[in-house]
Order: sequence, then structure tokens, then C-alpha cells
Amino acid sequence: MTRIVAPQAGFTGPVKRSVTIAGHPTSISLEPVFWQALEAAARDHALPLSALIAEIDAVRITAADPPNLASAIRSWLFVASVASG
Repeated sequence: MTRIVAPQAGFTGPVKRSVTIAGHPTSISLEPVFWQALEAAARDHALPLSALIAEIDAVRITAADPPNLASAIRSWLFVASVASG
């Protein structure tokens, strides 16, 4: 059985950032590893970070029972990472 080890940067709590979505400022709290993954995804999609977040938000609000935005971002990042192998 393989032992679980802490991430190289350690376990860190969420960091709050403000972004503007559809002209409205909002705060999002994500762990640094998720901010890094989101920034990389924005680069991969050739989008500003706020535009990628806005696209995730637009898809999120179509759900029958939409999760909060931070949860939607984490879920989207996880599914995207699994899909990319």
C-alpha cells in the first residue's frame, strides 16, 4: 500500500479573490492549487481568467440545483483534468 504524502507546498486553505462577471464584482474562495489550475486552464483556452470563470458560471446556473460558484469551478477543473488524462 502506497503512503499518502502532503503536497509539496503543504496543505493550504482557501484564498479569496475578487473577479468581475457580467459587470458584477464577486468574490471566490479557492485553495491555491485550484487557482493555479484555473489560471492554467484559462491560458490553455486563450481566455482571461474572468472570462473562463464567467463561462463556468453560465453553465453552472443552467443546472436544476446550481452549486455555489467555487464548487462549480472545482468540479469543472476536476472533470477537465480527468478528461485530459
